Amino acid sequence: MDGERISAVKLSLFGKGALKLLPEELKKMEVHRALIVTDTFLYENGTASQVGATLLEAEVEYAIFYEVKSNPTVEVVNNCIKVARTLQVDCIVAVGGGSAIDTAKAVSVVVANGGRIEEYEGVNKSRRPGIPIVAVNTTAGTGSEVTAFYIVTDSVRHSKMAMIDSNCMVAIAINDVNLMLSMPPELTAATGMDALTHAIEALFSIRATPLTDKDAIWAMEVIYAYLPQAVLNGRDEQARRMMAYAQNVAGMAFSNAGLGMIHSMAHALGGYYNLPHGICNAILLPYVLEFMGDYSEVQPRFEVLLKAFKMPQGYCLGYRQIVRQSIVAIRKLLEQIGIVPHLRALEKVEPKDFEILAEQAIKDTCMKDAFIKPTKEQIIKVYEKAYEGNRNKIVK
Repeated sequence: MDGERISAVKLSLFGKGALKLLPEELKKMEVHRALIVTDTFLYENGTASQVGATLLEAEVEYAIFYEVKSNPTVEVVNNCIKVARTLQVDCIVAVGGGSAIDTAKAVSVVVANGGRIEEYEGVNKSRRPGIPIVAVNTTAGTGSEVTAFYIVTDSVRHSKMAMIDSNCMVAIAINDVNLMLSMPPELTAATGMDALTHAIEALFSIRATPLTDKDAIWAMEVIYAYLPQAVLNGRDEQARRMMAYAQNVAGMAFSNAGLGMIHSMAHALGGYYNLPHGICNAILLPYVLEFMGDYSEVQPRFEVLLKAFKMPQGYCLGYRQIVRQSIVAIRKLLEQIGIVPHLRALEKVEPKDFEILAEQAIKDTCMKDAFIKPTKEQIIKVYEKAYEGNRNKIVK
């Protein structure tokens, strides 16, 4: 390797009331016409208009596109591109979680570079930077506001396209706790586990460095400590604030280190059945770690993971015991936040589809950074174990 490129958002605004800082920054950017990209819920509950009011303070005209859905599709992206081009906007303001921000990134890249969104699947496929993006985050999980990643679902292939591109980076990221206090427990749990999986996969990535490890370890410590309280009491500002920081830092870790097998399998699962990404990650996480636990070369990573969870290790734990305790800790967390740890709980999932899912997973862009490269047969086996859940032992 000749060098390492570190990607990061240009400006992050954090804390309670951070949204109020946006007008001053927009004036510096000389933005004149913006498109707010959001979903129906945030449009109807007034959150999008609240953000719009801050744009007006900066004398920025705006329109609202509110067709974003979970797992944004090519069709949604294309509709948004048409609106952005028709209005000739010079800024896109994503309001929401990963789906809104990923939609904004896709639109930004295509508007600036032309072509079709399908042409950008893979790594660094665009030629020039996208039009500026402001990401107003309302969840604490995806880290999309600080990453060079975005995901779009191809409805024809029933699969997710993963794009890794420094030209999609957000210009201003806002994590205002006021916008996260009303997140329901189920969404808090799912997005929190997405963030934890980001940190863990960054730790286990073949591109991990001391810099990304620092971020990944801190994020794991904070998420494991604060996610249960954020799920239990969504109005707990301290828990919400720490989760906002942790998901952001986890995003920086995986944006630079990469992801791996868990996300590759989750992308296949979520794209094929249109399932929540965070839930897919949460269920697959312990089973992929079990698979990786058979390889002694990742032992140092498991030791770091267990320390981050503040689990007692004693002085004479063997490798298999360290792996087992790591997975037990994750299962304990899943139980605390109410996520059923097996794919049987997801009614759409059928074992007959596992071969198709494995074929998609092994081709996923994220798989290239996996520390252990699985075969198709091994991926199928992990899906099968995740489907059976507690009918199987986690670690022999």
